[in-house]
Amino acid sequence: MKTSYYQGNRTFSIEETTPASPGPGEVRLNVAYCGICGTDTHIYHGAMDQRVNIPQTIGHETSATVAELGEGVTGFSVGDAVVVRPLDNRAETPADRGHSHVCKGLKFIGIDSPGGFQNSWTVPAFTLHKAPAGTDLKQAALCEPLAVACHDVRLGEIVPGELAVVIGGGPIGMLVALVAREAGARVIVSEVNEFRLSFARDLGLEAVNPMETDLAELCREKSGGSGADIVFEVSGAKAAAAGMTDLLAIRGRIVVVAIYPKPVEINLFQFFWKELKMCGARVYEPEDYERALKLIADKTLPLEPLITGVRPLDELQKAFEDLDASPNAMKTLIDCRA
Repeated sequence: MKTSYYQGNRTFSIEETTPASPGPGEVRLNVAYCGICGTDTHIYHGAMDQRVNIPQTIGHETSATVAELGEGVTGFSVGDAVVVRPLDNRAETPADRGHSHVCKGLKFIGIDSPGGFQNSWTVPAFTLHKAPAGTDLKQAALCEPLAVACHDVRLGEIVPGELAVVIGGGPIGMLVALVAREAGARVIVSEVNEFRLSFARDLGLEAVNPMETDLAELCREKSGGSGADIVFEVSGAKAAAAGMTDLLAIRGRIVVVAIYPKPVEINLFQFFWKELKMCGARVYEPEDYERALKLIADKTLPLEPLITGVRPLDELQKAFEDLDASPNAMKTLIDCRA
């Protein structure tokens, strides 16, 4: 079999290896497709070298079929189509209060342990979700980021008819917008990149450039003067964090999806004055994966346009190089089939 290894210094190698037989409670998978995530590009650029155990196989947005079952594994059969929820919560303690997806000792599979950019991948059985019969394995590789969007929208408690603003039109922002629209919201995507604006409009979403359109005024126009009901902050931009409260109506809600590694300015007066609410949203829970799989299997969302291209595993290095050269790509999948 072929396995990729991140070697540091923006370099991947492809090597011949032997499949790892599953131990008790484990499943060996034949990987079908694995998407390149923004986290993967951070690893490629060296931003996570202190965390990743180089040389490391990365990748976590994966669809696969079951190849071999370890001792004690039930609920799966060889040949089943599955996706991997890449969270290892085995270090969870009572202090985590039952929130295993954000437990203090959480390990992210594909970052802290080997990932999916390989032909064969052995994982804990508890990470697997069975895909409905007939699920497109290419689109199933979008399940992980789609589950992020499902989690965000679920925590946002959207009510049909509400006005939602999604700040940031990258892959996650676009998926949040699609899931919010499917939940019944009227959605505005705020984005400064012209390619992403055009992409959102092609998906039937309203999209505006906040450098050219007064977004707060637009929200008031579309809500009888009150403002947006909910804002999803997906951009990670300081200006977005500083201005997101201006968009909201009284008792509006903010869901912070983006990662802010350093403190930024937020208008707390608006929280007091309007009685606003804000919550963080990190990764996903099992029910979000099930929801994402159903959306994929039912072909509810226009997901195919988000797949910018598919490259074979042998071209993993070139795929990352091309993403650097063409940042407008939405989602590149790696075909990991042997």
